[in-house]
Amino acid sequence: MKVLVLNCGSSSAKFQLIETSLEAIKDGSERRLAKGVIEKIGEETSIQRMQCEGKEPVKKVGPIPNHSQAIQTILEMLADSEHGIIEDKSEIAAVGHRVVHGGENFTHSCLITEDVLAKMKECIPLAPLHNPHNIKGYEIARELLGKTPHVAVFDTAFHQTMPPSSYIYALPYEYYTEKGIRRYGFHGTSHRYVARRVARIYNIPKDKFNIITVHIGNGASIAAVKKGNVIDTSMGFTPLEGLVMGTRCGDIDPAILMFLLSNDNMDANSLNKILNKKSGLLGISGISNDMRSLEKAADEGNERARLAIDIFCYRIRKYIGSYAVAMGGVHYIAFTAGIGENSIIVREKSCDGLEAIGAIIDHDKNEETSGKEGIFSTEDSKVKLCVIPTNEEMVIAHDTVESVEGLLRCK
Repeated sequence: MKVLVLNCGSSSAKFQLIETSLEAIKDGSERRLAKGVIEKIGEETSIQRMQCEGKEPVKKVGPIPNHSQAIQTILEMLADSEHGIIEDKSEIAAVGHRVVHGGENFTHSCLITEDVLAKMKECIPLAPLHNPHNIKGYEIARELLGKTPHVAVFDTAFHQTMPPSSYIYALPYEYYTEKGIRRYGFHGTSHRYVARRVARIYNIPKDKFNIITVHIGNGASIAAVKKGNVIDTSMGFTPLEGLVMGTRCGDIDPAILMFLLSNDNMDANSLNKILNKKSGLLGISGISNDMRSLEKAADEGNERARLAIDIFCYRIRKYIGSYAVAMGGVHYIAFTAGIGENSIIVREKSCDGLEAIGAIIDHDKNEETSGKEGIFSTEDSKVKLCVIPTNEEMVIAHDTVESVEGLLRCK
């Protein structure tokens, strides 16, 4: 079946059209027919990009006033006689929607019904910047595609196997029971893809090994996956906790916030902007949140750029070490996402010292695997270091097929 994967943000709509089936999932014969994005929704200069299998990429600039027009444009692009890949939108058999937050309501993906939609809306306070746009994308697509089934795939779902000792904060317990304040974790779709991809390519049952998945891009998180189940992850109640990120601070002493409120005359909005938009690699370096720019600047002698990279990698290394102990040992450490897949320097610095847990980097292989799938540890390394390019859209397509076929049901 042809599955449309939609990821609607506040001013963008990313999409892929993937041809897959239950048999294709088993033998890995899925095909990505098209990939694209509409950016700057609501502006006169909205950008529309798409590339279909076997065809030249297309780019257009023009007004896309709202998400309704954006999704209508996506359907028209896919069915375009010259640059598209289908004859009519009726060929789309199902739609998979990325939804950032499923709270405790959803432990896996499921068909969207009125009851499911109501529970998705209950999660809006947990992700007010993301869930409303994810839901809007579904409502618009449902209107445009008639009776086509729709499936919600939640970023938080994969982490719902964490035990209470991992997800409960040391706050008054009623904050959890009454307000839902707990560790949820994010990037779950990517962490799940990477863990299962390792199981497939190295022919190991997913419940027979432990893996630490390191998703590092502008946003960054790490997950400890023990015998197929997440036991801990670095992001928490929000995506702000954990690693140093592009513009997010990650772990800090919470008393810093009280200090800033008391001494710098700040309010909650100002603090939120600093912690989420002005911190991380950007805040430390004063230059950029782009690791490529920082590596170049560090190579040219910029000390703050070098410091930003060192802090970024130290935090990764610290989490890897703690998760190896938490799982009672680890067999694979997999790097993924933009920085994890492509930065030779970050992988090298992040793995420096991991010999203590049996992970020994091969520097030549580290260069060879940059940007592609492969192992970059030495032959005698007890723990295998690897690069696994993520593919969240394929996971969404898989879950969509399995939900439509009745293999996944909401619990």
